[in-house]
Amino acid sequence: MAPSLPRRLVEPSRHRLAIDDPDRAAILAAHRDALEKGLEGYIDPVTGYWVFTAAFLWNRGYCCDSGCRHCPYIAR
Repeated sequence: MAPSLPRRLVEPSRHRLAIDDPDRAAILAAHRDALEKGLEGYIDPVTGYWVFTAAFLWNRGYCCDSGCRHCPYIAR
């Protein structure tokens, strides 16, 4: 995980990934794996789309207003 990423940002906002989402565990596992490997993102296990990690978005330094799942700049 990137050292500059605040720990509270490892999990996405409930507004971007609901607590009761049936795929939440798989999504969080994919995100955690990408963070541990220092990757910029991961392939979403449900949709197959590319998703940026919170660390990548945090290190970029700003919100792009695209609705990123792991955006560290939205209210938790």
